Amino acid sequence: MSFESLHSSRKTKEAKSFVQSAPALADVHGPSQEVGAQNPLHTGEDKSCNSVHAPISDAEQLPLQPFQVRESSIAGRGIFATQAHRPGSIITAIKPYVSVMSTPYLAEFCTNCSSPPKESMKLRRCTRCRVVWYCTDKCQTIDWNVHKYECKALRKWEESAPATAKVPSDALRCLGRMFCSFKLHGLDSEWTREIKQMQSHRTSLPPSAYEPYTHLAHSLIRYLGVESPLELEPYGIRSTADLVDFISRFTTNAFTLTSYTLDPIGVAISPVVAAINHSCDPNAVVICDQPHEQEPQINLVAIKPIAPGEEIAISYIDITLPRQVRRKELKETYNFDCKCVLCSTPRYDDPRTAMFCPARCGGLRPVPTEGGGSPSCNKCKAITKNLEGELDALNVGQEALGKATMLQHTDPQKAKQLTSNIIPILNSAGLAPSCHPLLAMARLHQELLIASLPESMTQETLDDTIRTAARYAAGVSAILPVGHPVRGVALAELGKLLAVDEPSPPSNMAGSADRFPPSGSARLKLAHETLVRAREELLIGFGTDNGGGLVGREAREAIVRLEKELGAWTQGINNALEDVKATKTDLPRTC
Repeated sequence: MSFESLHSSRKTKEAKSFVQSAPALADVHGPSQEVGAQNPLHTGEDKSCNSVHAPISDAEQLPLQPFQVRESSIAGRGIFATQAHRPGSIITAIKPYVSVMSTPYLAEFCTNCSSPPKESMKLRRCTRCRVVWYCTDKCQTIDWNVHKYECKALRKWEESAPATAKVPSDALRCLGRMFCSFKLHGLDSEWTREIKQMQSHRTSLPPSAYEPYTHLAHSLIRYLGVESPLELEPYGIRSTADLVDFISRFTTNAFTLTSYTLDPIGVAISPVVAAINHSCDPNAVVICDQPHEQEPQINLVAIKPIAPGEEIAISYIDITLPRQVRRKELKETYNFDCKCVLCSTPRYDDPRTAMFCPARCGGLRPVPTEGGGSPSCNKCKAITKNLEGELDALNVGQEALGKATMLQHTDPQKAKQLTSNIIPILNSAGLAPSCHPLLAMARLHQELLIASLPESMTQETLDDTIRTAARYAAGVSAILPVGHPVRGVALAELGKLLAVDEPSPPSNMAGSADRFPPSGSARLKLAHETLVRAREELLIGFGTDNGGGLVGREAREAIVRLEKELGAWTQGINNALEDVKATKTDLPRTC
């Protein structure tokens, strides 16, 4: 089995300013003729509180049948279902108004459709700016109406940028595309009006935001080739306050563009997505689908039953993080205090902060905190006798996670060494697989192991990768609801790994019943069971009508292959037994 579908290089959501060398692929020239803009999806405007839009009148609604926009009792304006939605139903499909690839992915995904190249194709680069890449001439032609402005800005930026920042950051390029689109659509267009109605937090910015906002504003002015904010009037910016408002709208409303395996690959803006409120216990998810030679499509998928009149909520952040970390990130990035059920009623037994009982009775207890004493087991009430050691392990784990995350692309070998050294420490401290930072560390370790498998495939490394994937799948399954796409992808990755041919299976199968992962037919059966479970969840998380997304369709193909292989295996054993039986029958009798 190919590891291309397993190779996962998850990137951080923050904007990048560094350059990754692109492979030497064929180049293409920018189109010489302009292409007319496609009609954007008409949407409503904004909301407040847990939302990212400004208030609107009760009468104003999004002209989309599956839902409407109205005021929420606790979170300002939100989106509410107008009809029932079952888990796995695609509520609506949306095209983002603006999207860009993250710098490390510019040469891996098409700038227009956000898709990786097909198996028989290679991405081709714009020979003018030599920054953006396309999968086909058609995609380049579609994107040219915006890229013609961006292309010039990228070339001018390269002339004056230092060697370490020849490509502008994701945030800067996305802001630049938004300004280019103002020119394309016009300042009085519905497209521009909806972008400008997204929520700005200029008047309530924390002091910590002043420096990054100032840096981004200066960089944007230079990127657009103007001398001061006064020259931005053609874009509808008439003052410094307008410019800060614009940057705040982007910062507050931008969301992560993901690959079909949920790896963050870019940044996108959509007023419809921005209108949806946040919950750490969401009933819907935003999934990016990348059909070739089209603009990237975003599906809003129900993962829980949603009744008519019920608010539709998604998660803005990683909800496997502990409550305090989630609340801090939401406050700093989106400027609101989360009031969802998980945040307003903290659980003593939250799996995100769960440790095993120090007496090994099978119970759980929360992780200790500085100055908070030692929490007791929820079953036998035992407390740890090594409070200081557990606190040290948690602090070391958090610090190592940050270092390994920064190193995973620049020095993956060192990052893998870090994760390999720290995970046993966290396990020894008693952290449950779902506990932070062990869960995040397991995910990163799994990615690093999968990336290195093709070069270092041995039975030991494959089995180690499978065990890591199993721990990660168990961890996310303890936190996320059934059908959440992250659960489905985790199970699919585990199933694919189990289905990989064993490099050197054990010759002696004695005692293999207690071994994990198992070997031989038991391993294939477990792979089949895992992929069947994965596909059931993927059909919910990525949409039933969508076949569970590309991962779900790949899982189905793998299931069919495994069923054939298991059938051949069983038939071979039956044939061998029949041969033995026939041999015994043919033997002459002796007295």
